[in-house]
Amino acid sequence: MVSNSKTLSRRSVLGSMIAAAVFPPLARGQQGSDPASQEPSKVKIRMTFNGQTMTATLYDNASARDFASMLPLDLEIEDYSTNEKITYLPRKLTEAESGPFDNERPGDLCYFSPWGNLALFHSGYRYSSGLIRLGRFDDGFEPLRMRGEFPLRIERV
Repeated sequence: MVSNSKTLSRRSVLGSMIAAAVFPPLARGQQGSDPASQEPSKVKIRMTFNGQTMTATLYDNASARDFASMLPLDLEIEDYSTNEKITYLPRKLTEAESGPFDNERPGDLCYFSPWGNLALFHSGYRYSSGLIRLGRFDDGFEPLRMRGEFPLRIERV
């Protein structure tokens, strides 16, 4: 059992080293910063579905950096409740440095850690445990209001 733990640890370290080499701006530490940083980073993403394109700026937090390291992604987007669209990621994101926030608003791009999905809010919502804000949409979020399921492409700009 100890060797499995060491193997996992070695894999984690190797993966971090590779991510740092491939994505240097994403590898910066956040020592001394707000664990749930809502400060924008320089990382922008594009989401395309049903002929619509939206861009978002990711925040400077560990979960957003982990998400950016997965891109590009081809997924499915679907409606959830009346205020958001969701899509499931191929793996869970890190929850390191996450924490509560209280200024929720439409246009937020979040990660819901218990289910491993992105939550793209187009109407009001309230923070709940396990919700990590990754960024904000830059030019509105009207395409999210279109009901239905669609293929979704997410890539760095």
